[in-house]
Amino acid sequence: MGDGASSSRSGRGGGTERVKGGGAIGESKVTDHGRRRSSCGYCRSTSYSSISHGLWADSITAEDYQELLDHGWRRSGCFLYKPEMEGTCCPSYTIRLKATDFYPSKEQARIYKKMQRFLDDTTSVKKFESSKQKENSCRGLLKLSGNDSITKMTALSTKESSASTCENMCNENDILHSLANIINSAVSTLFVSYTAHLPKAVVKKVTCQAKKKLVEISEDLVYTSSIAFQIAAAIRRSQSTDETIKCRESELLDLNATTIAEQLACLVKEHELPSELLIKACNGHLNFYSATKKRSSEFIDLKESMQASRGNRGNTKRICSADSNAILPQKRRKLEIRMNRSSFDQEEFALYRRYQIKVHDDKPEKVTVGSYKRFLVDTPIVFVPPVSGDNTIPPCGFGSFHQQYLIDGKLVAVGVVDVLPRCLSSKYLFWDPDFAFLSLGKYSALQEINWVKETQNHCPSLQYYYLGYYIHSCNKMRYKAAYRPSELLCPLRYQWVPFEVARPLLDRTPYVILSDSLDVKDCAMSPKLPNPVENLGPDFHDSSPMEDLSDEDEEEDEEVGFHYEDSDTGVEDESNLAATNALNVADSRAYDVGDIVLDVNGSCVKFKDIEKVFGPLERRIISKLESQLQRFVEVVGNELAGRMVYSLG
Repeated sequence: MGDGASSSRSGRGGGTERVKGGGAIGESKVTDHGRRRSSCGYCRSTSYSSISHGLWADSITAEDYQELLDHGWRRSGCFLYKPEMEGTCCPSYTIRLKATDFYPSKEQARIYKKMQRFLDDTTSVKKFESSKQKENSCRGLLKLSGNDSITKMTALSTKESSASTCENMCNENDILHSLANIINSAVSTLFVSYTAHLPKAVVKKVTCQAKKKLVEISEDLVYTSSIAFQIAAAIRRSQSTDETIKCRESELLDLNATTIAEQLACLVKEHELPSELLIKACNGHLNFYSATKKRSSEFIDLKESMQASRGNRGNTKRICSADSNAILPQKRRKLEIRMNRSSFDQEEFALYRRYQIKVHDDKPEKVTVGSYKRFLVDTPIVFVPPVSGDNTIPPCGFGSFHQQYLIDGKLVAVGVVDVLPRCLSSKYLFWDPDFAFLSLGKYSALQEINWVKETQNHCPSLQYYYLGYYIHSCNKMRYKAAYRPSELLCPLRYQWVPFEVARPLLDRTPYVILSDSLDVKDCAMSPKLPNPVENLGPDFHDSSPMEDLSDEDEEEDEEVGFHYEDSDTGVEDESNLAATNALNVADSRAYDVGDIVLDVNGSCVKFKDIEKVFGPLERRIISKLESQLQRFVEVVGNELAGRMVYSLG
């Protein structure tokens, strides 16, 4: 099916009457696959323990799929599925994040820095990875203090150098401690009445390797502190509680790291710095320079310039030699991110195949072009192109996309996403195993959140980032809650509940009516739960495949999306399913199913007019079809049932 099918198979046979909040009636066309059991892809249970309701979508509008997401549905290719929370071993809650409220944690910020260091480094990928492994192995050796040979080698080297370095180290530590105390004093002076606890300053020595990474190499840079960034982060967190921050002279209007660093530098200059140091604020950092080195370097530069002006050939040769050995700016790596409409790409498939075999241990014969297309290329979402001057559609349009990550032109990762009216929904990510050290799963999630933030300027309604399903009972899936502040969808009333409110409830039991923790007194939404009735559709086949979606491997813990496998599908067993909520039954049966549009052998007709078109039918057939439609309303809701075409196959 793929990219072209999503825009060509719009199924408009039911008419083009516009409905509130959605597309034209008939643009969404689905076939009900009923309720089914399958082996769980999360707890790896060998028994049939996962129960869900399935729909096959020939086409669906972005608006309608957004509504299905907000009712607990997800898609795998063109197959739409919704877990029955009371009847499955691993209850799956839809999780989302408002992009503008997101603030990265320290660990997530390190992911960005890791990528930046790699892009700035010009060594090969293998050297970069091996250097990381070598560094880790060295750290491991240091921990083996019980090894006699290592202890002896360390003792010998320590004996030779301890006499000359011990005194210097003590002096260095005293200087770092003194500088930290001076900065802390300046912080307490600057924020005289700040009630929250501010972080303490830490001053570090700038190594030679760190100096090489600077844009402007400064040999006289000795120490640095990043306290301004930590204070800015603490202030941002506290501002949500409306705390007031008063400064020594006036209020800081622009509380960013650069401003704070400049204010602190002015205060620190009033103190007597040790060892003839000079302080300067640079891009949010407090840098300490050696005044002695600076004066000596200025004297050397003056002397060499005087000798050069006298025409000294030897000195001229030495100066030229120095210039020839100067460190020239090297070409850094280039990261490019492309947003392409969902379609089959041979390079992407080769990367997917390699990823599935190496990371997920899939058998090569199972990773085929057909399974890849069904899972990640085929999409029922009708593509909506962008319109110039229309701020209701993002620049890429609505639909299914493959977000490619290329480093120096080499494809290293592909994120499969759906762009919908209110969100970017992350479906799956696969990446080059050679670049595992870059944590591309976490990096792509951060990039997708930023994409939502940026796109919101063009399409204000697009505010959320959906991470798929969150399974609290599965430790490997809990990483999704690290993107804060996130929300979980209540499986009964379809209200969004803050994760921090839901977490203590989920700690006690896997399945919870999350909205019970909120004030639902004025809730206008009616509860809707699946009603266990007989199987749907005269042409329903129990052997039709349902994708078994499982999370990433345990050691991976960074992929946003689900791992795909073909699974066996069992015949429905209604005896063990939970009883239906009485309010739900009453609500759904109050809906007039006569207005539902049916697709019967290519002809679209409302259910109430079916006998007018096809002649008298047996009451048994009419009664069974009415029961099927009633259940369809229960699982998708009244509004969607009224504008989607129900295909009889």
